[in-house]
Amino acid sequence: MAWFLGLGIAGIVLLVLSLLFDGVLEGLFDGVLSLPVIAGFLSMFGFSGAIVLGGTGLGAGAAAGVGVAAGVGAGWLAWKFSRVLMRDQTDATPRQEDLVGTAGSVVTAIPADGYGEVLIRLAGHPVKLAAKSAVPVARGAEIWVEASLSSTSVAVRPVER
Repeated sequence: MAWFLGLGIAGIVLLVLSLLFDGVLEGLFDGVLSLPVIAGFLSMFGFSGAIVLGGTGLGAGAAAGVGVAAGVGAGWLAWKFSRVLMRDQTDATPRQEDLVGTAGSVVTAIPADGYGEVLIRLAGHPVKLAAKSAVPVARGAEIWVEASLSSTSVAVRPVER
């Protein structure tokens, strides 16, 4: 029984190591063999083998058979969960060019010869930017972004309705 418990504990230690050394063995066998998969197999093999050996009158051979079956199941689940997590996609990061064509409103009035501030929505988030315009634009006016001058400033024109 000590061997089974030792293997179960070794699996837990291997799982902790897989958190520290992320990606080790990921390339082997097309990503099927990885540290979380090995740790899941080893832990379930050891602990379920120890439970069968200590809780029933069956011998070490039956305990090893149950341990292998449980280990394969745990390894397969670890593989499936890691595949799902690794394939999780996020939206593209907004770029400076994405500002052009965005509507917004003036927060601080824009003089003809200087900068003011506008509030626009970029990827669903409010963004306050410095803005300049060829004509003066009053506070609260609706604007349209014509060009992105930098990552924090834009050229705008008022929207005429």
